[in-house]
Amino acid sequence: MNQSKKAAEIYNWIFVLVGSALTALAYNLFFIPNNIAPGGISGLATELHKLFGFHIGLTIIVINIPLFIIGWKIRGGMFMVRTLVSTLLLSALIDYLRLPQAVYDMFRGDLLLTTVYGGIIMGAGVGLTIRGNATTGGTDLVAIIGNHWFPSIDVAWILFGVDFLVIALAAVVFEPKMALYALAAAFIGARIVDFMQTGVRRAKVFYIISEKSVVITQRILLSLDRGVTILHGRGAYSGKEKDVLFCLVAPQQITAMKKLIAQEDPDAFVVVSDAKEVLGEGFMPHKK
Repeated sequence: MNQSKKAAEIYNWIFVLVGSALTALAYNLFFIPNNIAPGGISGLATELHKLFGFHIGLTIIVINIPLFIIGWKIRGGMFMVRTLVSTLLLSALIDYLRLPQAVYDMFRGDLLLTTVYGGIIMGAGVGLTIRGNATTGGTDLVAIIGNHWFPSIDVAWILFGVDFLVIALAAVVFEPKMALYALAAAFIGARIVDFMQTGVRRAKVFYIISEKSVVITQRILLSLDRGVTILHGRGAYSGKEKDVLFCLVAPQQITAMKKLIAQEDPDAFVVVSDAKEVLGEGFMPHKK
């Protein structure tokens, strides 16, 4: 293993360890004391703890055992090793990490703040774990296994289905209001995970069809200092050959871009869409 691969593996393990610790902190400090179960196996374990008094961390491990056995046959490799370590660490910290009572009292009672901050910390923890090329086990493994057995069902739908059932169960185990808080926490966590994967360097994609494509291209190059790719298209109805300009701009350049196009050709046909992540010159550099 060369130096770059060793460094990458070290970073993977750092992300996994820190991410697991943050996820456990979110449950110990915010979710468990306030009866919030934001989906996943950890949420299900929280509900079983309320019903039967089971240890949450131990319950997470027990539920994950058959999932790991099946998942190992499907994926195997270092991904499953890191996932196993992450799950064991998460479970141990949930059961044995204890903070001073004064810390718990700071957040007790205010369910709105508990939901928001718990969702943020949980999302950061799960996001870091994913950045470390692993998962915290649970529903992620269920989704991998389900997609392997039923390839026609998308992973995202499997995750949604499992989390929906866990959150719905929270309405029975606790009360309907707590299911709504759990849903909000799960949504916040998912947004944070998405943010950590794509970062803040988003952009807007402009597709421009105009009779004055040459002039517009020159102005974009000179005024906005953005590259333009000319795609060759043909109108399906007219059969006429047309140039389609493809350009990525930073969010702060959107208004200037629209103004520039309107000045040169008010009749231009423009499509604007989101680019969640852009890698390359002028945006986010590629990671080695």
